[in-house]
Amino acid sequence: MATKRDYYEILGVKRGADADAIRSAYRKLARKLHPDVNKQEDASRKFAEVQEAYDVLSDDDKRKAYDRFGHAGVGASSGGGAEGARGGYGAGGVRWSTTGGRPGEASDEDLSSIFEQMFSGGGGPFGGGAGRTRGPRAQPRPRRGRDQSHNMSVAFNTAASGGTQQIRMSRDGSVQTIDVKIPAGIESGAKLRVRGKGEPAPPGGKPGDLILTIDVAPHPYFRRDGLDVYIDVPITIAEAGLGVMVTVPLLSGSVELRIPPGTSSGQKLRIKGKGITNAAGRSGNQFAVVQIVGPKDLSDSAQAALREIGEELKNPRNSGPWTDSQ
Repeated sequence: MATKRDYYEILGVKRGADADAIRSAYRKLARKLHPDVNKQEDASRKFAEVQEAYDVLSDDDKRKAYDRFGHAGVGASSGGGAEGARGGYGAGGVRWSTTGGRPGEASDEDLSSIFEQMFSGGGGPFGGGAGRTRGPRAQPRPRRGRDQSHNMSVAFNTAASGGTQQIRMSRDGSVQTIDVKIPAGIESGAKLRVRGKGEPAPPGGKPGDLILTIDVAPHPYFRRDGLDVYIDVPITIAEAGLGVMVTVPLLSGSVELRIPPGTSSGQKLRIKGKGITNAAGRSGNQFAVVQIVGPKDLSDSAQAALREIGEELKNPRNSGPWTDSQ
């Protein structure tokens, strides 16, 4: 029968090593040699040898007996010889085995628990606790339901001023109506999260969220750029030349706007602070975009009047690139 190795030599520590040094050496070797990690043929034997050494040196009474009488001082209490071993004692004194299925040996569940304890910071030497007491196994957190994504069209006025809009969703085999709070000033492409309206979770878990991507619907005559609002204001050629007062619609109400004489088509007149006010209280402007509408189906007298006026007007193409093409 082969001579058993010295326990201090097995762990690679000096005889005067303290408990922390012994525990640290054991952790390092056990991680390296555990059969679930190390697949070499002699890994099981070496792991059992390391475990046996730690079982003795981590126990004050056994260590004193070993220091005085050697292996004879601990006898069978050390957990059995390591020579040719196919099993041993894991953290917390639970027996593991590479043969499996024999009476008194740990099941796969026990081995999984030991291995989890070694690497997850549980009780025993791998958890930093005193002695070899195993701490409680951490319970898995309840699984949360998955988030659901959906596109949502929002009316122009609702997006501008804010409000509540409903959306119908199919959940749990039935159609549900969900009220969605729309913040003022929201734009297309923005995302809204509705808590708890996603997919349901398994028992004990929280449902997921509903993630809405906003698409602001177009307005019949308003357009927007950020917080600014634009509206086309049609005027006649006479109004463009003479000037005119026009009632311009706003997002809420209207305003009287003077278009000065000589205003050109496409010119923008600002109505300060009458654009969109967002949830943060910041306001944009509204712009009246002048559009001169050319006359059609003129009477003979109207045509004659325009010819007479036209003779008095300067030709706007008498400068710039127009002169080069003539």
